[in-house]
Amino acid sequence: MDIFSKIKEKLSNEFIDIVEWLDYTDDTIAHRFERYQNEIKNGAKLIVREGQTAVFVNEGQLADVFTPGTYDLTTQNLPILSTLKGWKYGFNSPFKAEVYFVNTHLFTDEKWGTKNPITLSDDRFGLVEIRAFGTYAFKIADAGKFIVDIVGTDNNFTNFEINEHLKSLIATRFTDTVGEANLPIELYAANTSELSETCKEVMHPEFMSVGISLEKFYIENVSMPEDLKKEIFEYSRIDKLDLDKLTKFKTAKAIEAAAANEGGTAGAGMGMGMGFVLAQQMGGMMSPQMGGQQQAQPQMNQGGMMPPPIPAAVQYFYAVNGAQQGPVSFEQLKALFANRTINKESLIWKQGMTGWAALQEVEELKSFLGGNTPPPLPV
Repeated sequence: MDIFSKIKEKLSNEFIDIVEWLDYTDDTIAHRFERYQNEIKNGAKLIVREGQTAVFVNEGQLADVFTPGTYDLTTQNLPILSTLKGWKYGFNSPFKAEVYFVNTHLFTDEKWGTKNPITLSDDRFGLVEIRAFGTYAFKIADAGKFIVDIVGTDNNFTNFEINEHLKSLIATRFTDTVGEANLPIELYAANTSELSETCKEVMHPEFMSVGISLEKFYIENVSMPEDLKKEIFEYSRIDKLDLDKLTKFKTAKAIEAAAANEGGTAGAGMGMGMGFVLAQQMGGMMSPQMGGQQQAQPQMNQGGMMPPPIPAAVQYFYAVNGAQQGPVSFEQLKALFANRTINKESLIWKQGMTGWAALQEVEELKSFLGGNTPPPLPV
C-alpha cells in the first residue's frame, strides 16, 4: 500500500461518525467495533440497540458502559473516559478507545452433561454410579466485568468459547450438590425439579462472578446401571410385599430355575433342597386346616404314650436403619440376607440371647456367609 492509499484509508475512516453493531449471527456474545487505529471522531453517534450493551475500554482499562439508546460521544457522555484521558476542557480531535458490543439477550437450550459417572454412597446399595444431563440458559448481566474477565482482546467472542467453561463448572457443582444431598439413590431420578432448583441456586453466584447470570437450569435425566435399577425395583417391591409370601415366591422361582437345569448336579441338589422347603411350607399352610382332626384323633406311640409337643420354631428380630423389624423365621431371615435387606453387620436378636448381636456372630446364621467346610478328621 503506497502513501496515498494510506492517507485515503485514514480520511475515509476518520469521517465515519456512527458507532453501531448489527448482529447477523445467533452465537456471538461480544464483538469489537473495528475502525482505523481505534480512533473515534468527536461528537460521533453511538447507537446501542435493545439486547445490547456498549463497553468502552481505554488501554486495557474498563471505562464507560452504555445501555440501549442513542448517544452523542462527548465529554459529558464519557465521564470515566474523560478522566482517564485527562480531558479537562473537552476534546476536539478524534480519540482512541476500544468499543465492545455485548449481546445481553437470553442464550437458551445450552446442553450440559457429566462426562464421567458420579460415584455416590448409598446406605443400602453401597457405592453406586450415576450420570446426568440437561439444558441451561444464561445471559450477560454485567457486560463490563464479562469483557474484562472473560473476553479480553478477542474481537469476536462466540457462545462456543464460553460453553466449555460453563459446562465444566456445572458438572463440578452438580457433583458436589448431589453428593451433599445424601438422598436415597432412587430419589435422584424422581425429584429432578427440586434438584434442578437447588443446583441453580448453588451455581448462580459462580456465574455472576464473571458477569453471567444463570437464568434456567434443568436436569432432564439421571441414569444408573441396569443391574442397579433391578435391585432398586426389587427392594421397593419387598417393602410392599408380605415377607412370608415373598419367601414362598422366591422358593417357587428357585425350583423353576433348578428344574431348567436338569442335567446339572447343582440343579438337582437345589431342586431337592427347595422341594423339602416347599413341602415344609405347604405342610405349614395346611396345618391350620388339619389341626382340628389331629386334636380329635391324637396319635399314640407304640408304648401308648402321648408324643411330646413339636418344638416351636425360632423367631428372629432384626434392625434396619435403627428400627426393629420382625419377628421372622430362619428361612425368611435367609431371604432378607439374600436380597441385601440385611447384611453380616446387621443386628439380630432371638429369645435366649442376652443382647443384640451382629448376624455374623450368631452361630446358626453363619451359614448365610458361606464357607461351611467341616474341619479335617482327627489323625
